[in-house]
Amino acid sequence: MTTEVAVGGVRPCTVIDLEQHVDERGSLSVVESEWTAGFPIRRVYYLHDPDVGCSRGGHAHRALEQLVIAVHGGFTITVDDGANEAEYRLDDPGRGLYVGPMVWRNLKDFSPGAVALVLASLHFDEADYYRDYEEFLSAARGPR
Repeated sequence: MTTEVAVGGVRPCTVIDLEQHVDERGSLSVVESEWTAGFPIRRVYYLHDPDVGCSRGGHAHRALEQLVIAVHGGFTITVDDGANEAEYRLDDPGRGLYVGPMVWRNLKDFSPGAVALVLASLHFDEADYYRDYEEFLSAARGPR
């Protein structure tokens, strides 16, 4: 499922088809920092073995950019920029979702054994996070 709504006031969220090399031995997916992700990759982490029914994310970033890939199984990611919202089902390791700054994200509906790989443009910095949705909305929508 993909909602055809542009989300992301700084840079729109975009599904990115990764470079693929497939032969009788299997498949190899390639991510090359600025070329594929569109940003330098400074941090890599992955979510694995999520509990059934759990949700992850529930935050936005002031400056950080991410490429989110379901390297095993699948999950649904909802993105929200304070004006528009879209939902994507990631379940193909050959595709990723670019999520830019000032976009609230929630991950849910994990399949058993799902693994979400996240490539991030910045090192961890708590000051970059919006963890309160109302504070995020206020900043995203600006003064009225």
